[in-house]
Amino acid sequence: MIRKLKVYCLSFVLLSNTTALLAQNIDEGKKFLYNERYTSAKDVFTKLNSGKNADAAYWLGQTQIEMGDTTGAMTTYQAALQANANSPLLMVGMGHIELLQNKANDAKNRFETGISLSKGKDADVLNAIGRANVDAKGGDVNYGIEKLNLAAAKDKKNADIYLNLGDAYRKLNDGAKAQQAYENALLIQPNNAKANFMIGRIYQTQGISQEAVYMKYYNEAIAKDASYAPVYAWLSEYYYKRDINKAKEYLDKYIAVADQDSKNCYYQASYLYASGKFQDAVTKADQCIAAGGENPYASLYGIKAYAYDKLGDSVNAKAFFDTYFQKQSADKIGPSDYAAYAKTLLKFPGSEELAGQYVDKAISMDTVDANKLEYVNSIANGFIEAKNYNEAAKWYTRLLNVKKDYGKVDLYYAGYNFYRGGNYVSSDSIFKLYQAKYPTDIFGWFMGARSKEGLDTSGAQGLALADYQQVLAIADTAVDKEKVKANQITAYKYMLAYNYNIKKDIEAAKAANEKILELDPNDPQATANKDAFTKAAQKKTATTTTTNSTTTTKKPPVKKP
Repeated sequence: MIRKLKVYCLSFVLLSNTTALLAQNIDEGKKFLYNERYTSAKDVFTKLNSGKNADAAYWLGQTQIEMGDTTGAMTTYQAALQANANSPLLMVGMGHIELLQNKANDAKNRFETGISLSKGKDADVLNAIGRANVDAKGGDVNYGIEKLNLAAAKDKKNADIYLNLGDAYRKLNDGAKAQQAYENALLIQPNNAKANFMIGRIYQTQGISQEAVYMKYYNEAIAKDASYAPVYAWLSEYYYKRDINKAKEYLDKYIAVADQDSKNCYYQASYLYASGKFQDAVTKADQCIAAGGENPYASLYGIKAYAYDKLGDSVNAKAFFDTYFQKQSADKIGPSDYAAYAKTLLKFPGSEELAGQYVDKAISMDTVDANKLEYVNSIANGFIEAKNYNEAAKWYTRLLNVKKDYGKVDLYYAGYNFYRGGNYVSSDSIFKLYQAKYPTDIFGWFMGARSKEGLDTSGAQGLALADYQQVLAIADTAVDKEKVKANQITAYKYMLAYNYNIKKDIEAAKAANEKILELDPNDPQATANKDAFTKAAQKKTATTTTTNSTTTTKKPPVKKP
């Protein structure tokens, strides 16, 4: 009995040490995952995943999901479930896969089964359900929040739960609740760099006016954990279009603490692109793709698309945008990607509808108003380049809905392109908005008149008359007479034609013609009109005189035979 007791005690010690070592290694893998060092995390979890350890298998699958390898993650979970059929964590992992496959009902059944198997008491299971619903595009975020709150109530010392909760509220665009969740994570782990980083991200969505605030949080994240790679990657991207040297500085810091993989290679290709070395960027991207083996970083195809666009090679740009959109996870394609792809598609007749859909998607995804305006302007300019003015005008009209306080220029682009496209009804409608908002601006009335001329080609209805009268009234009070002279002449020419041809009011037509000559004595048409009016008047006078003379002359008496 004594020997058996010793053996049992020794086995218990060994088992305890093994369990502790396993937990330590899993924590090491989770730390790599937290730092977005996916290759290192995968190596750790692969070694630990013997098919019997549910935790290792779950986290291996999560790492594969982060790496964009959904198929690999599904294989991992299916194999692990064969050995651990009643593992609630693996059940939730499989539900995560089903969410990514847009099988929401199947996923919900998996989640509920996982809760049932753990009797609703396992905070890790509830946290995993929350994570899945936040991560997957088709996830039920409110359901995820419900489970995360239950998890937080059961495990008050798990900062990861609050990080996931913050991410959930960010997905709902509720910045205040997201920040509170991240701050709760900091109460548990004051040195949690991700929490600071994510609070900074919230403030950054509010625009450049909050730069001092979000930079403070980013710098605090670095101060708390200098090995936290995501903040360097984000800052490199932030400075990408602002200060390429600073972007390179943060890129170097990122590469120093990140895994050496095709993602880092992508950043180097991206830096070459930002430096204007577009052909070098293509060459570097090709090298990265070759080094990436069977699963290169998908964004490499995107950088090639952008580079070819800059090189003026629309065919290759479209081809690599196509590849990028096929290979990249939908939830990792950003609004600027959709907008850039749309602009390229406009160069290929027949792709206009798809291009419009992508810009709509970019607008709906982006939270920064300035970016939305840029997307609309980009596609509108693309339609102008293709001389499709009506489509351009439609997008400029959308701009009026996106922009909080649109101005004269916005109205001009929308109205004028409808006018150029021959859509005079829409053009007139836009310029009525212009007139209402800027009643003393001559241009709105002038273009309103021109639009009405397009609607009334014969001039018989006199639709443009009132707008042209307003043009003349504003011109009379203008300080810079030279600036409005061309508008006045056009207005008087309309008055001339309308009165002469429609109203048959020769005197009013003559008066309008005289106004034109006052403004431009050398106007050839007005000069010719004046001569014509003079000759007509002279002829009329002569005819009248002859008529009057004939009337008053007595006929000689006719002698009777």
